[in-house]
This record gives sequence, C-alpha cells and structure tokens, in this order.
Amino acid sequence: MDGDAVGPGRSRKIIHVDMDAFYASVEQRDDPGLRGKPVAVGGSRERGVVAAASYEARRFGVRSAMPSIVAKRRCPDLIFVKPRFDVYRAISLQVRAIFAEHTPVIEPLALDEAYLDVTENRQAIASATRIAREIRARIREETDLTASAGVSYNKFLAKLASDERKPDGLFVITPLRGPAYVESLPVSRFHGIGPVTTAKMEGLGILTGADLKRQSLSFLREHFGKAGAFYFSLARGVDDRPVQAERIRKSIGAETTFDIDLFTAEEARAALEPLIDKAWSYCEGSTIRGRTVTLKATYADFQRITRSRTIDAPVESRTRLAEIVSTLLEPLFPAIKGVRLLGVTLSSLEDNSAPRADRQLRLPLR
Repeated sequence: MDGDAVGPGRSRKIIHVDMDAFYASVEQRDDPGLRGKPVAVGGSRERGVVAAASYEARRFGVRSAMPSIVAKRRCPDLIFVKPRFDVYRAISLQVRAIFAEHTPVIEPLALDEAYLDVTENRQAIASATRIAREIRARIREETDLTASAGVSYNKFLAKLASDERKPDGLFVITPLRGPAYVESLPVSRFHGIGPVTTAKMEGLGILTGADLKRQSLSFLREHFGKAGAFYFSLARGVDDRPVQAERIRKSIGAETTFDIDLFTAEEARAALEPLIDKAWSYCEGSTIRGRTVTLKATYADFQRITRSRTIDAPVESRTRLAEIVSTLLEPLFPAIKGVRLLGVTLSSLEDNSAPRADRQLRLPLR
C-alpha cells in the first residue's frame, strides 16, 4: 500500500499540512538574531496577549492566547516581536500555490494550515505520502520554513497525524491502524472536541477514544445532541466530511479561550489580532467576502454575549474587518467580569467575483 491511507471501499487520500510555529518561525527566519531563542509574536513585556510562540518558548509553557505578563513570568528571557501579518499572508499564498500544483481540492483552515484531497491529483502520483514529502520539500526550498504533514483516509485522522511528529515531521495513519489509533488517544486530543465538551465527557467517565467507542449512539445523542452521532463515528476512525474547496460557507470564524481572563480593551484588541487574521485568511486569495461581522465574548462566569454589524457592501480588506471588530469591542470595556473567550465571525457570505446583476438584490427594510 506504500504507506498510503485508502479506506476500505473508498479511495480518498487526505493530507493535512500545518506550518511549524508559523508566525514565530517567520520572524526567526528573517532575523538571525532570534534563531534558537524563545520568541513570542504579539503582546509586549507588560501587556497584551501572545499570538504565537516559538518552539523554544513553548518549552517553558508559553502558548498562543496567553497574557504577555504570564508568558514573561514563565520565560524571563522571552523576546516579544510585533506581528507582521502582511508578510505572513504573502507566505501563506506562496505555500498555497505549492498545494495547487498537486490538487485544486484545497480547504484552507488558516494562514498556516490546510486540508488537501489528493485522491485525484494533477501529477498523477499514486502515493499520497510521496506527495506530502514533495510538498514539504518545496515549502522548505521556497520559503526556508518547515511544515509538518499528516496523511490518512479522512480529515479527522489527517489532522491528528500532522501533530504526531512536529516540528518538521510526516506521519501516516493507514486504514488498518486508524481505529486502534483513535482508541488510544485522550478525547482532549480530538480535533473538534473543545475544553467544555472534554470536561463533560470526562465527567461521564469518557477519557479516551476507547471509552468513547464503548458508548452507544443513543447515549451520545442523549448527552451531546446532534454532535453525538459525529462523536460515535470519530471513535471508530470514521469521518465522511469531504475536503471543501472554494465553497461558500455560512460563516467564517475563529475563537480562543484564554488561560487568564482579560480585563482591559487593550488586552482584548491584542488577543483579537490573530483571530481577525484567521477569519480573513479564508477570504485572502479567494473571491469570498461577507457583510456581517460578529464579535463573541464569554465571561468568567460563562455568560456569553454577541455583537454584530451588517454593512451594505462586503468587507473588502482585513483592515476594514479589524475596524468593525474594534467598534463592536468598545462597549464591552471596561469589564467588571473578566473575559475568558473571544471570537470573530464573518457571515452573509457571497462570491464577489459574480457579476453584480447576478447577485441577489437587497432591498432596505423600512
């Protein structure tokens, strides 16, 4: 089988590519003085939130979405660097062009990661593992950066595989190995199962994939609603979601839960930068744009609020998106209660390449 992951009765070959510590690695590449040192992109010594951390910083427990003051306490020698999102976006497009040499079926998740369906590919290469190796080599050659890749027969397992040998690694999960691999994992490792759901599962005695597999479909539906059927499938290494290339989604968004609650608007703005960038990355390099911007905030007591604004014309730039998010953020501060989660969503999406006459006519409501 040459290490490839082809499911029984189907022929899907999925690769998940994830750039290694992307923002921080770009800064270390461009400034030799930062190489081998703990680097945090975003924030500052006294305030703000870390947007990304180098592997040297991660060894001290520094992570993205962590308040700068906590990061500095954990790593006194931490070097803070101002983010350069224009540079990151340019490199992301460069990497995406490498993907496109192999397949048109590319689903970007952010500037630094994407799913590729290489079942049918432009170079007629039978081995998905070989394609992953070639992509990683080209990324290193053209950008002087490293990427990790996971190869499997579905998106869920490909995503897990790309984390196995980071940084600069490649891991394959074959159909024969898939179910057993899932059983061995803690549910907290499952992509799509967040901290709240993990805590709920652990409260029900579900700690690993094997524990999850032992639950009946009716039990999972009872406790997790519609998501129960999805968890039932994941526990068996099954994920039928296709790689969606250039589709119009209902919404595009990103959110982050913080280790320590935020109390100032300045901290919140810093924390929102990578979320705005992630939300906009789907639009970057495509013709998809949205007219509704939504800001979500969850407080320390788990109260959740959302604020939205819909504009007449689609948001045409990241700068404009950031302006609207900032406007929505202002009424939330000063905050009496700490903010533990922030999210940004862009919706009312449309294909901006369509002729104006082909788009739905919107009449003002009076």
